[in-house]
Amino acid sequence: MDNIRKYFPLLSSEQLDRFERLMPLYEDWNSKINVISRKDFLHFYQRHVLHSMAIAKVVEFKNGTEILDLGTGGGFPGIPLAIMFPQVQFTLIDGIAKKIKVVNDAVEKLELKNINAQQMRVENLNASFDFIVSRAVTDLPMFYHWSKNKIKKKNFNYIRNGVLYLKGGDLAEDVIFFGKKARLYPIKNYFDEEFFESKFVIHF
Repeated sequence: MDNIRKYFPLLSSEQLDRFERLMPLYEDWNSKINVISRKDFLHFYQRHVLHSMAIAKVVEFKNGTEILDLGTGGGFPGIPLAIMFPQVQFTLIDGIAKKIKVVNDAVEKLELKNINAQQMRVENLNASFDFIVSRAVTDLPMFYHWSKNKIKKKNFNYIRNGVLYLKGGDLAEDVIFFGKKARLYPIKNYFDEEFFESKFVIHF
């Protein structure tokens, strides 16, 4: 939580309270099903919450923006971003029922009115969004194929509508695939921790 306060000093007391309640909520679920790996859970706020919030350093979403978290898993990056942007509407989808059960429990307990979570495949989703967010659920060419027809054409945020994708490691193949259509934002520019040294937000 110290890092959340450090990098986002303007959060309200209500937002901070929700962030503080995240860890015990996921700890309880993790004792029942493996939502987050045991090793990663030791770094819950850094590797899951703060990592998700790197997107908020790239763009401050305007009120009324509609965002899809595709392949949300246990609710990342969607839930931290929904806490960060209470006037933005989030749809969180995943094909695995037990993960959406965790998400809906978190949404209910944190009283997040701006999240709609469903178990479904993206092919069956008949809607379009200003942005799609995700954390490395598949290779980027496949993700592009899934998402390309789900983006609204009219822009009203500070960056153009599209995908904001959290990914680390070697991005050479991704850069070749997208060429100049993608922009890479190194997360190390926003957060000091070593974990973020080779992590990026990719916007395309």
